[in-house]
Amino acid sequence: MAGVLDKFKLTGKVAWITGASYGLGLAYAVAYAEAGAKIVFNDINQELVDRGMSEYKKLGIKAYGAVCDVTNEKQVTKFVSDVEKKVGPIDILVNNAGIIKRIPMTEMTLEQWNAVINVDLTGPFICSKAVIPSMIKRGGGKIINACSMMSELGRETVSAYAAAKGGLKMLTKNICSEYGQYNIQCNAIGPGYIATPQTAPLREIQPDGSLHPFDRFIRSKTPAQRWGETEDLMGLAVFLASPASDFINGQVVYIDGGILAYIGQDPSNLDASKFAKHKDKETLTKKAPAKKTAAKKTSSKTVTKKAPAKTAAKKSTSKK
Repeated sequence: MAGVLDKFKLTGKVAWITGASYGLGLAYAVAYAEAGAKIVFNDINQELVDRGMSEYKKLGIKAYGAVCDVTNEKQVTKFVSDVEKKVGPIDILVNNAGIIKRIPMTEMTLEQWNAVINVDLTGPFICSKAVIPSMIKRGGGKIINACSMMSELGRETVSAYAAAKGGLKMLTKNICSEYGQYNIQCNAIGPGYIATPQTAPLREIQPDGSLHPFDRFIRSKTPAQRWGETEDLMGLAVFLASPASDFINGQVVYIDGGILAYIGQDPSNLDASKFAKHKDKETLTKKAPAKKTAAKKTSSKTVTKKAPAKTAAKKSTSKK
Protein backbone atom coordinates (compact mmCIF):
# COMPACT_ATOMS: atom_id res chain seq x y z
CA MET A 1 0.00 0.00 0.00
CA ALA A 2 1.40 3.40 -1.01
CA GLY A 3 2.15 5.95 1.67
CA VAL A 4 -0.02 9.03 2.03
CA LEU A 5 2.57 11.39 0.55
CA ASP A 6 2.97 9.13 -2.48
CA LYS A 7 -0.60 9.97 -3.44
CA PHE A 8 0.47 13.55 -4.12
CA LYS A 9 3.13 12.59 -6.67
CA LEU A 10 2.64 13.38 -10.35
CA THR A 11 5.62 11.41 -11.63
CA GLY A 12 5.45 10.93 -15.40
CA LYS A 13 2.09 12.67 -15.79
CA VAL A 14 1.61 15.13 -18.66
CA ALA A 15 0.12 18.39 -17.40
CA TRP A 16 -1.28 20.94 -19.85
CA ILE A 17 -1.73 24.40 -18.34
CA THR A 18 -3.35 26.85 -20.73
CA GLY A 19 -1.86 30.34 -20.84
CA ALA A 20 1.08 29.36 -18.62
CA SER A 21 3.71 31.73 -19.98
CA TYR A 22 3.55 33.73 -16.74
CA GLY A 23 1.24 34.47 -13.82
CA LEU A 24 -0.66 31.82 -11.95
CA GLY A 25 -0.33 29.44 -14.88
CA LEU A 26 3.45 29.51 -14.56
CA ALA A 27 3.18 29.04 -10.80
CA TYR A 28 0.98 25.97 -11.24
CA ALA A 29 3.49 24.58 -13.74
CA VAL A 30 6.38 25.05 -11.31
CA ALA A 31 4.42 23.15 -8.66
CA TYR A 32 3.56 20.33 -11.06
CA ALA A 33 7.16 20.04 -12.24
CA GLU A 34 8.35 19.73 -8.65
CA ALA A 35 5.78 16.96 -8.16
CA GLY A 36 7.23 15.11 -11.16
CA ALA A 37 4.94 16.06 -14.05
CA LYS A 38 5.90 16.88 -17.64
CA ILE A 39 4.87 20.44 -18.45
CA VAL A 40 2.94 21.48 -21.55
CA PHE A 41 1.56 24.98 -22.13
CA ASN A 42 0.15 27.23 -24.82
CA ASP A 43 -0.37 30.94 -25.31
CA ILE A 44 -1.97 33.29 -27.79
CA ASN A 45 1.18 34.34 -29.69
CA GLN A 46 4.81 33.36 -30.19
CA GLU A 47 6.13 36.23 -28.10
CA LEU A 48 4.33 34.93 -25.03
CA VAL A 49 5.34 31.33 -25.75
CA ASP A 50 8.99 32.43 -26.01
CA ARG A 51 8.63 34.32 -22.75
CA GLY A 52 7.31 31.21 -21.06
CA MET A 53 10.00 28.96 -22.49
CA SER A 54 12.64 31.38 -21.22
CA GLU A 55 11.17 31.29 -17.71
CA TYR A 56 11.01 27.50 -17.67
CA LYS A 57 14.61 27.27 -18.89
CA LYS A 58 15.76 29.56 -16.07
CA LEU A 59 13.99 27.26 -13.61
CA GLY A 60 15.53 24.11 -15.05
CA ILE A 61 12.12 22.86 -16.17
CA LYS A 62 11.81 21.06 -19.49
CA ALA A 63 8.56 22.24 -21.06
CA TYR A 64 6.74 21.99 -24.38
CA GLY A 65 5.10 25.22 -25.50
CA ALA A 66 3.27 26.28 -28.65
CA VAL A 67 0.95 28.95 -29.99
CA CYS A 68 -2.69 27.97 -29.60
CA ASP A 69 -5.84 30.07 -29.17
CA VAL A 70 -8.14 28.27 -26.75
CA THR A 71 -11.18 29.75 -28.51
CA ASN A 72 -10.23 28.10 -31.81
CA GLU A 73 -11.31 24.46 -31.81
CA LYS A 74 -9.17 23.52 -34.81
CA GLN A 75 -6.05 24.96 -33.18
CA VAL A 76 -6.82 23.20 -29.92
CA THR A 77 -7.37 19.85 -31.65
CA LYS A 78 -4.04 20.18 -33.47
CA PHE A 79 -2.24 21.25 -30.29
CA VAL A 80 -3.51 18.20 -28.39
CA SER A 81 -2.53 15.92 -31.28
CA ASP A 82 0.98 17.42 -31.40
CA VAL A 83 1.39 17.03 -27.63
CA GLU A 84 0.37 13.37 -27.77
CA LYS A 85 2.97 12.74 -30.48
CA LYS A 86 5.82 14.75 -28.96
CA VAL A 87 5.25 14.45 -25.20
CA GLY A 88 2.47 11.96 -24.50
CA PRO A 89 -1.25 11.77 -23.74
CA ILE A 90 -2.53 14.56 -21.51
CA ASP A 91 -3.31 13.38 -17.96
CA ILE A 92 -3.97 16.77 -16.37
CA LEU A 93 -5.66 19.81 -17.92
CA VAL A 94 -5.68 23.17 -16.14
CA ASN A 95 -8.02 25.65 -17.84
CA ASN A 96 -6.07 28.67 -16.63
CA ALA A 97 -6.39 31.02 -19.63
CA GLY A 98 -8.61 34.04 -19.16
CA ILE A 99 -9.23 37.74 -19.75
CA ILE A 100 -11.30 40.50 -18.19
CA LYS A 101 -12.79 43.74 -19.50
CA ARG A 102 -13.76 46.28 -16.84
CA ILE A 103 -16.64 48.10 -18.48
CA PRO A 104 -20.07 49.02 -17.07
CA MET A 105 -22.59 46.56 -18.49
CA THR A 106 -24.69 49.17 -20.30
CA GLU A 107 -21.55 50.53 -21.99
CA MET A 108 -20.16 47.11 -23.00
CA THR A 109 -20.55 46.11 -26.62
CA LEU A 110 -21.68 42.65 -27.62
CA GLU A 111 -18.26 42.12 -29.18
CA GLN A 112 -16.55 42.91 -25.86
CA TRP A 113 -18.96 40.63 -23.99
CA ASN A 114 -18.35 37.77 -26.40
CA ALA A 115 -14.57 38.19 -26.18
CA VAL A 116 -14.65 37.53 -22.42
CA ILE A 117 -17.17 34.69 -22.62
CA ASN A 118 -15.22 33.02 -25.43
CA VAL A 119 -11.89 32.92 -23.58
CA ASP A 120 -13.14 32.41 -20.01
CA LEU A 121 -15.96 29.93 -20.64
CA THR A 122 -15.97 28.61 -24.19
CA GLY A 123 -12.20 28.06 -24.07
CA PRO A 124 -12.41 25.62 -21.13
CA PHE A 125 -15.27 23.82 -22.92
CA ILE A 126 -13.18 23.41 -26.09
CA CYS A 127 -10.03 22.30 -24.27
CA SER A 128 -11.87 19.87 -21.99
CA LYS A 129 -13.76 18.42 -24.94
CA ALA A 130 -10.41 17.84 -26.70
CA VAL A 131 -8.82 15.80 -23.89
CA ILE A 132 -11.76 13.88 -22.40
CA PRO A 133 -11.96 11.12 -25.08
CA SER A 134 -8.32 10.17 -24.53
CA MET A 135 -8.78 10.29 -20.76
CA ILE A 136 -11.72 7.89 -21.07
CA LYS A 137 -9.67 5.45 -23.18
CA ARG A 138 -6.80 5.51 -20.68
CA GLY A 139 -8.97 5.09 -17.61
CA GLY A 140 -9.18 8.58 -16.15
CA GLY A 141 -7.76 12.07 -15.85
CA LYS A 142 -7.89 15.40 -14.06
CA ILE A 143 -9.43 18.67 -15.22
CA ILE A 144 -8.96 21.79 -13.10
CA ASN A 145 -10.80 24.99 -13.97
CA ALA A 146 -9.77 28.48 -12.94
CA CYS A 147 -12.84 29.90 -11.27
CA SER A 148 -12.93 33.06 -9.17
CA MET A 149 -14.74 34.67 -6.28
CA MET A 150 -16.78 36.18 -9.10
CA SER A 151 -18.17 32.66 -9.57
CA GLU A 152 -20.13 33.52 -6.41
CA LEU A 153 -20.18 37.31 -6.17
CA GLY A 154 -20.93 40.23 -8.43
CA ARG A 155 -19.05 43.51 -8.66
CA GLU A 156 -19.35 46.66 -10.73
CA THR A 157 -17.89 46.65 -14.27
CA VAL A 158 -17.26 42.87 -14.47
CA SER A 159 -20.58 41.53 -15.74
CA ALA A 160 -19.09 39.41 -18.54
CA TYR A 161 -16.30 38.07 -16.34
CA ALA A 162 -18.69 37.17 -13.50
CA ALA A 163 -21.09 35.52 -15.94
CA ALA A 164 -18.25 33.49 -17.47
CA LYS A 165 -16.86 32.41 -14.10
CA GLY A 166 -20.32 31.51 -12.84
CA GLY A 167 -20.81 29.45 -15.97
CA LEU A 168 -17.41 27.82 -15.50
CA LYS A 169 -18.44 26.73 -12.01
CA MET A 170 -21.43 24.94 -13.48
CA LEU A 171 -19.36 23.48 -16.34
CA THR A 172 -17.10 22.04 -13.64
CA LYS A 173 -20.06 20.33 -12.02
CA ASN A 174 -21.43 19.11 -15.33
CA ILE A 175 -18.15 17.54 -16.48
CA CYS A 176 -18.11 15.75 -13.12
CA SER A 177 -21.70 14.58 -13.67
CA GLU A 178 -21.12 13.30 -17.20
CA TYR A 179 -17.64 11.82 -16.93
CA GLY A 180 -17.10 10.93 -13.29
CA GLN A 181 -18.07 7.36 -14.21
CA TYR A 182 -14.89 7.20 -16.31
CA ASN A 183 -12.65 8.15 -13.37
CA ILE A 184 -12.32 11.74 -14.56
CA GLN A 185 -12.29 14.30 -11.78
CA CYS A 186 -13.16 17.90 -12.65
CA ASN A 187 -12.72 20.49 -9.92
CA ALA A 188 -11.93 24.19 -9.77
CA ILE A 189 -9.73 26.64 -7.89
CA GLY A 190 -11.22 30.00 -6.92
CA PRO A 191 -8.43 32.42 -5.93
CA GLY A 192 -9.05 35.48 -3.82
CA TYR A 193 -6.94 38.63 -4.02
CA ILE A 194 -3.32 37.62 -4.60
CA ALA A 195 -0.32 39.92 -4.03
CA THR A 196 1.70 40.40 -7.20
CA PRO A 197 4.17 43.01 -8.51
CA GLN A 198 1.34 44.50 -10.59
CA THR A 199 -0.82 45.15 -7.54
CA ALA A 200 2.05 46.39 -5.36
CA PRO A 201 1.03 50.07 -5.82
CA LEU A 202 -2.40 49.21 -4.40
CA ARG A 203 -0.74 47.94 -1.23
CA GLU A 204 1.71 50.75 -0.55
CA ILE A 205 1.44 52.65 2.73
CA GLN A 206 0.37 56.21 1.90
CA PRO A 207 2.47 59.32 2.74
CA ASP A 208 0.24 60.05 5.73
CA GLY A 209 0.83 56.52 7.08
CA SER A 210 -2.56 55.17 6.07
CA LEU A 211 -3.38 52.15 3.95
CA HIS A 212 -4.18 52.56 0.28
CA PRO A 213 -8.01 52.70 -0.02
CA PHE A 214 -8.18 49.50 -2.08
CA ASP A 215 -5.77 47.71 0.26
CA ARG A 216 -7.93 48.79 3.19
CA PHE A 217 -11.02 47.52 1.39
CA ILE A 218 -9.51 44.07 0.73
CA ARG A 219 -8.10 43.65 4.24
CA SER A 220 -11.41 44.71 5.80
CA LYS A 221 -13.23 42.04 3.77
CA THR A 222 -10.72 39.26 4.51
CA PRO A 223 -10.57 37.56 7.94
CA ALA A 224 -6.85 36.87 7.36
CA GLN A 225 -6.41 40.64 6.87
CA ARG A 226 -3.83 40.05 4.15
CA TRP A 227 -3.54 39.37 0.45
CA GLY A 228 -2.81 35.85 -0.67
CA GLU A 229 0.58 34.78 -2.02
CA THR A 230 1.15 32.74 -5.17
CA GLU A 231 2.45 29.92 -3.00
CA ASP A 232 -0.94 29.74 -1.29
CA LEU A 233 -2.40 28.30 -4.51
CA MET A 234 0.30 25.80 -5.46
CA GLY A 235 -0.47 23.10 -2.91
CA LEU A 236 -4.13 22.91 -3.86
CA ALA A 237 -3.23 22.79 -7.55
CA VAL A 238 -1.04 19.72 -6.94
CA PHE A 239 -3.64 18.09 -4.71
CA LEU A 240 -6.43 18.41 -7.29
CA ALA A 241 -4.14 17.00 -9.99
CA SER A 242 -3.00 14.04 -7.89
CA PRO A 243 -4.43 10.64 -6.87
CA ALA A 244 -5.01 12.14 -3.41
CA SER A 245 -8.14 13.83 -4.80
CA ASP A 246 -9.57 10.83 -6.67
CA PHE A 247 -12.85 10.92 -4.73
CA ILE A 248 -13.30 14.70 -4.94
CA ASN A 249 -15.32 15.79 -7.94
CA GLY A 250 -17.38 18.76 -9.10
CA GLN A 251 -16.09 21.08 -6.38
CA VAL A 252 -14.86 24.67 -6.39
CA VAL A 253 -12.27 25.31 -3.67
CA TYR A 254 -11.82 28.98 -2.81
CA ILE A 255 -8.43 30.19 -1.59
CA ASP A 256 -9.47 33.62 -0.42
CA GLY A 257 -8.43 34.01 3.20
CA GLY A 258 -12.07 33.54 4.21
CA ILE A 259 -13.51 36.49 2.27
CA LEU A 260 -16.55 34.55 1.00
CA ALA A 261 -17.42 33.46 4.54
CA TYR A 262 -17.20 36.95 6.04
CA ILE A 263 -19.43 40.01 5.87
CA GLY A 264 -16.44 42.23 6.61
CA GLN A 265 -15.57 44.94 9.12
CA ASP A 266 -15.48 48.72 9.13
CA PRO A 267 -12.32 49.61 7.13
CA SER A 268 -11.68 52.56 9.44
CA ASN A 269 -10.90 50.08 12.23
CA LEU A 270 -7.78 48.82 10.44
CA ASP A 271 -4.49 50.09 11.84
CA ALA A 272 -2.03 50.82 9.01
CA SER A 273 0.96 50.52 11.36
CA LYS A 274 0.14 46.84 11.77
CA PHE A 275 0.94 46.24 8.10
CA ALA A 276 3.64 48.87 7.49
CA LYS A 277 6.51 46.42 7.84
CA HIS A 278 4.92 43.73 5.70
CA LYS A 279 6.83 42.95 2.53
CA ASP A 280 5.43 40.73 -0.16
CA LYS A 281 7.52 37.74 -1.13
CA GLU A 282 9.30 38.51 -4.38
CA THR A 283 10.15 34.93 -5.29
CA LEU A 284 8.46 31.57 -5.38
CA THR A 285 9.74 29.42 -2.57
CA LYS A 286 9.06 26.36 -4.66
CA LYS A 287 12.08 24.93 -6.45
CA ALA A 288 12.30 23.32 -9.84
CA PRO A 289 13.18 19.63 -9.89
CA ALA A 290 16.32 19.84 -12.04
CA LYS A 291 18.02 23.02 -10.91
CA LYS A 292 17.06 24.01 -7.43
CA THR A 293 16.91 27.70 -8.12
CA ALA A 294 14.13 29.85 -6.76
CA ALA A 295 11.66 31.09 -9.33
CA LYS A 296 10.88 34.76 -9.50
CA LYS A 297 7.43 35.39 -8.19
CA THR A 298 5.04 35.60 -11.07
CA SER A 299 2.16 37.93 -11.60
CA SER A 300 -1.41 36.87 -11.00
CA LYS A 301 -4.05 37.77 -13.52
CA THR A 302 -6.64 36.85 -10.97
CA VAL A 303 -5.67 39.89 -8.96
CA THR A 304 -5.16 42.08 -11.98
CA LYS A 305 -8.72 41.27 -12.93
CA LYS A 306 -9.98 42.63 -9.65
CA ALA A 307 -8.09 45.92 -9.79
CA PRO A 308 -10.43 48.93 -9.72
CA ALA A 309 -9.35 50.52 -13.03
CA LYS A 310 -12.12 50.50 -15.66
CA THR A 311 -9.97 49.73 -18.69
CA ALA A 312 -10.48 46.82 -21.02
CA ALA A 313 -7.91 44.09 -20.57
CA LYS A 314 -5.90 43.06 -23.60
CA LYS A 315 -6.87 39.60 -24.77
CA SER A 316 -4.52 37.00 -23.44
CA THR A 317 -4.62 33.32 -22.81
CA SER A 318 -3.03 33.48 -19.36
CA LYS A 319 -5.05 33.78 -16.25
CA LYS A 320 -4.48 34.02 -13.78
